[in-house]
Amino acid sequence: KKSEQELKDEEMELFTKYYMEWKGGKKSDNVSYANIPRFYYRLPAEDEVLLQKLREESRAVFLQRKSRELLDNEELQNLWFLLDKHQTSPMTGEEAMINYENFLKVGEKAGPKCKQFFTAKIFAKLLHNDPYGRISIMQFFNYVMRKG
Repeated sequence: KKSEQELKDEEMELFTKYYMEWKGGKKSDNVSYANIPRFYYRLPAEDEVLLQKLREESRAVFLQRKSRELLDNEELQNLWFLLDKHQTSPMTGEEAMINYENFLKVGEKAGPKCKQFFTAKIFAKLLHNDPYGRISIMQFFNYVMRKG
């Protein structure tokens, strides 16, 4: 039979073991837990002025960066001009079309902001039942305006 001191020591040992596991002192055996990224950060309280300012500033910087990625009016006009200049005949009714080869040429000339739109994936997404393997210039331009 264990003495009262031995029981208390054992209890304290178990408590410390479980507490450390719970607090993260001892890593879990499951490796996948280490790969899960943190996705929730609590909002700063009203009395945490510095954290609130940091949050506002980081949001402003994020919005400025996103704004710089958008195409301005001049860049959109230039893109439309290049697409119209490189259209592939024959026209389908009233709609101007462009094939993949010319699509890539426009992508090279359009500038760095437009580069993200000139991919095979986007071309394939907009490709419909055209017998010549072309996409509509207007549909592509509308896509750029919506996504950009």
